[in-house]
Amino acid sequence: MTKIKLLDSNTINKIAAGEVVERPASVVKELVENSIDAGANRIEIEIQNGGKALIRVTDDGSGMTREDAALAVRRHATSKLSSVADLTNISTLGFRGEALPTIAAVSKFILQTRRVEDELGTKLTIDGGKLSDVHEVGCKVGTTILVEDLFFNTPARLKFLKATPTEANKINDFVVKLAISRPEVAFRFVNGNRVALATPGNGNVLDTLSAIYGTELTDSLLTLQSDMESLNLRGYVTKPNILKSYRSWQTFVVNGRVVENRTIAKALDEAYKSLIPKTGFPFAFVKIDLPQDSIDVNVHPQKIEIKFEDEGRIFKAIYHAVREAVEGKRETSEHDLTEVAAAPETPHFEQINLGDDFSEDDPPQNFEPPKKSEPPKKSEPPKKSEPPKKSEPPKKSEPPKKSEPPKKPALELEPIGQVARCYIVAQSGNDLYLIDQHAAHERILFDKLSGYAERIPAQGLLIHRVLQFDSQESELIEKNLSVFADLGFTMEPSGANEFRLMEVPADASDTDAENLLRGIITEIFNGVNSADDLAKNIRQAVLATTACKAAIKAGQELNQRQMEILLDDLSKTPHPHTCPHGRPTIIKFSAADLAKMFKRT
Repeated sequence: MTKIKLLDSNTINKIAAGEVVERPASVVKELVENSIDAGANRIEIEIQNGGKALIRVTDDGSGMTREDAALAVRRHATSKLSSVADLTNISTLGFRGEALPTIAAVSKFILQTRRVEDELGTKLTIDGGKLSDVHEVGCKVGTTILVEDLFFNTPARLKFLKATPTEANKINDFVVKLAISRPEVAFRFVNGNRVALATPGNGNVLDTLSAIYGTELTDSLLTLQSDMESLNLRGYVTKPNILKSYRSWQTFVVNGRVVENRTIAKALDEAYKSLIPKTGFPFAFVKIDLPQDSIDVNVHPQKIEIKFEDEGRIFKAIYHAVREAVEGKRETSEHDLTEVAAAPETPHFEQINLGDDFSEDDPPQNFEPPKKSEPPKKSEPPKKSEPPKKSEPPKKSEPPKKSEPPKKPALELEPIGQVARCYIVAQSGNDLYLIDQHAAHERILFDKLSGYAERIPAQGLLIHRVLQFDSQESELIEKNLSVFADLGFTMEPSGANEFRLMEVPADASDTDAENLLRGIITEIFNGVNSADDLAKNIRQAVLATTACKAAIKAGQELNQRQMEILLDDLSKTPHPHTCPHGRPTIIKFSAADLAKMFKRT
């Protein structure tokens, strides 16, 4: 008697369900993606008890014939692939032909569908993977799938589901991402008896985002755009002071498919590094279109993971697009997102925008010195055999072009006073502002240090310090002595695991040199991800820590002139709203905010 046996189809389907149908949210994702592939313009999702008791997905898509409906609930039956070669050019969201049969294997399942050209539709009833009824039925064009008592016949799977609110939130997250990825489809999500989400389906992603997150978010969006050879990137991000403690409000879409990808997430994190706290995540909608054969979606049964042929190219495109958007290096126009949505006509930023990075020492833009007028040419004396030539008239001098006046900061803050020797109270128009003096000065110094193209100015120590480190720290320092020197820290080996510190950055000359350097070394080790990141992490840690140590401290009293200078310098930094460690520098109270606080509205 053989020990190895062929499994029956019921067991096979339940095993497959463990891969494809992890939780109720997985069911919703598979069913909604099928609706999108069917060309639906409107999709409604209804759940009860976090999807454990009931999931209903209704669409107005193309529908199916009786024969196709019967095949759709059989494993590996699909209309989206015909041969293995099609796997390299998948344009639909679904393609495996596993979703419906595996869902039906672990639930009480009803499918009802009709095409526009058919008078009657088809209704299939499946109980735990067993087909119990098929008959004609009168119904609307499209498809409705009802899933009840999910995992009723797999109690082990049911036991590991989370609480109802948790499962409902997972479903909501999936629906939100799918709705953002398809702004041309109107989504309606009903949780219990409450409409949790409704999008217009007018093709404008900004209207979709506004319906989901509100106008406060969409008014603060920055446009992403990058056009490379065979790669098109569009999307939106927010300024660094609009954060949430979770990444789920970041949506990544590749060729129309919502995906999870470490390369995209890492590029976003790196672009916002030094601008946000380590525990916060900015909003992001990143939409990438590229040749289908340069990605692999056949990685996981749930089809949410994806592999890129060239991960480095994707990373660079996202990183630079985000940095340009956050730093304001490119002007957005109404054509930036023609494939996604029209940009808002008059964008309004809730976050603080304190102006351009302009220095009075810089030459005015578009200025050309006037050209000197040429003196008139003297006429030559006539030759005897030739008549005299007339002298040429003098050439007119060109009028000098007017130089453009220096740009004013977008917001000029007028200091009113100081609170607790820590916060500056200021006003601009009818708005009130609180500024953390240490965080603000830290940002000013950080951007000043970052702006040095060559070596950062250093200050020699009157008494050199001999510092001891452990072997790992010593190896790091010795390999990067030139990097530290360019950043203002000049050192030389003075013994086993010992270094003589001779210079420190000029802006930090009044701080404790040893503690400063040791703090930087600690930050470097905490932030290193790979050898490629080492030089960048050294620079980041040196600049951030030096700026922090040299900045005005909390408890330091400032006079009116000092506050004016600090706010003026802050207005000229490219990132005035956060310190290098991601803490906010400014809190704004509009006149409307104050009216609400005093209950005048």
